[in-house]
Amino acid sequence: MKLIERTHDVVTGSSDLDDLHTLHNFPVFMGAVDFDRRNDLCADMSWSIARESGVIQLKKLLPLNVLYQAQTTTSAIGPTWMKHHKAFAKFICERSPASILEIGGAHGILSREYESYGTIPWTILEPNPSPVVGCKAEFIKGYFDESFVFYRGHDTVVHSHVFEHMYEPDVFMANLGRFIEEGQKMIFSVPNLLEWLKRKYTNCINFEHSIFLTDVYIEYLLAKHGFKVLAKVDFMDGHSIFYETIKDREVRPFDLPDDLYDKNKSIYEEFVKFYEDLIWDLNIALKNTEGDVYLFGAHIFTQYLLAYGLDQKNIIGILDNDPEKCNKRLYGTNLKIYGPEELKGKDSAVVILRAGIYNEEIKNQIINEINKNIIFL
Repeated sequence: MKLIERTHDVVTGSSDLDDLHTLHNFPVFMGAVDFDRRNDLCADMSWSIARESGVIQLKKLLPLNVLYQAQTTTSAIGPTWMKHHKAFAKFICERSPASILEIGGAHGILSREYESYGTIPWTILEPNPSPVVGCKAEFIKGYFDESFVFYRGHDTVVHSHVFEHMYEPDVFMANLGRFIEEGQKMIFSVPNLLEWLKRKYTNCINFEHSIFLTDVYIEYLLAKHGFKVLAKVDFMDGHSIFYETIKDREVRPFDLPDDLYDKNKSIYEEFVKFYEDLIWDLNIALKNTEGDVYLFGAHIFTQYLLAYGLDQKNIIGILDNDPEKCNKRLYGTNLKIYGPEELKGKDSAVVILRAGIYNEEIKNQIINEINKNIIFL
């Protein structure tokens, strides 16, 4: 596997990069699989920070066919994600689009939720289409790049939790700037990565989220490529940010603040120190635990904990709400995946829960619906 080396800041183009931190031998895929572990691949997850802009980014990238070898889940399930889809669909509807091209629509859930407000032509460009039941959108299999041509007509481009996956966000925005005509809109949702990293969420930056793409960088790139921000709405206490933008030739670029290097480096170093201390505490707690131990989340959440050194010898398996993952294993591990119902009837089971913004949702589900006696670490 040949990695792609980054030699420049992908927001400003500067080549002044400082090494920041490395997690060695990290799994290259964050999904559930049913093949032998001997086929799993790992690579060093090494981060750098740009001196000029403060952008934190991966030093070496995975080939896209390795990174996106399949959907990491077959359905964006759970109350939090459904709230997001419904709220974002409403946000889009309030902007009165006539026809939509969605970039990276994955399962088509957003288009399905929009159906409650009316029917408009909706096309999804997606490298790994996996349509959910009830999705009426048309799918095009592929990536958005400088060669993409769309003949069906649209007045609005939409993307949701896609921007942060781009290896070259400046190039992505340049292509969008050429593709979207004057007066047409781009409406999108992005994770609030600044809040995610401050709150120590392990799904913040990784092989898929290879850039710490916070709102200041997003708005810098929007202005650089001729997009005016018409509306910006925070969703669900730091989960996401919704943007409504329009192509406007009158927009002028602006300079980034001078203090981003120090601010971002400090936030990241606090993140590393937090997990080094947490794993130390968890390993001590596990030595004194007699009941069955499970991790929650057959995803990046578990992979991060193991990469930081969590002792897994007494861990039975991983719990996950996606039924399509059950009886498979998490890529990069030998741990089998179970549904949360596995906890029923257990008197002294322990669940290690570090699932970011979904923690309370998961904890309440287990306590209220499955087993009130579970101990959480």
